[in-house]
Amino acid sequence: MEQIVNWIVSVVGQWGYPGIVVMMFLESSCFPFPSEVVMIPAGYLSSPAYLQSPGYQPGHEMNFWVAIAFGIVGSWMGALFNYYLALFLGRPLLLKWGKYFFINEKNFEKGERFFQRHGEIGTFTARLIPVVRQYISLPAGLVRMNLARFLFYTGLGAGIWMVVLTYIGYFAGQTENRWRPMRHTATVWSGAGCVVVIASYTWVHWRRKKADPGSTVPAE
Repeated sequence: MEQIVNWIVSVVGQWGYPGIVVMMFLESSCFPFPSEVVMIPAGYLSSPAYLQSPGYQPGHEMNFWVAIAFGIVGSWMGALFNYYLALFLGRPLLLKWGKYFFINEKNFEKGERFFQRHGEIGTFTARLIPVVRQYISLPAGLVRMNLARFLFYTGLGAGIWMVVLTYIGYFAGQTENRWRPMRHTATVWSGAGCVVVIASYTWVHWRRKKADPGSTVPAE
């Protein structure tokens, strides 16, 4: 893994910020490309440790916040790729073949209404969870989630995770036995934070529903 990270450091340094966009596009779409091998090297390239290292190459250094901004752009592009893939191909295929998996049009429409009401919290928290973050855009496109809200919560969740990874690279450098424990700890805390956010959202939604039963549309 350390050799891969060293290679990514070299590639990101040579390609610059467009390299971050390309790699985060891959990470945010359906390709199994972990974001830590992009943003951790970007953080290292923005650190004083890189400027003072024997491997320093003038012109390859980065700005911490600019790297994150370009990472968010790449995440948006990958997320939109999945969103429109599901939007144009997913619904017809699911309605055609869903009957073989006990999914009929009525149940699909109920799920669609649910995601339209609660898709924001799902989109936001999923961007903080490994593996899930690559695929949450598919159901969002499948149910035609409002595009502005989709981009906002995608950018918010992806941005928080990239800030964490970039900080890890900034402080731990590219040495695997230094950044891997920090990445593991960040993943655990991120998962715990998602549980708290979802639990809080569920409690608030339940309280509102209890206070005003007429505010929700009765199930068909």
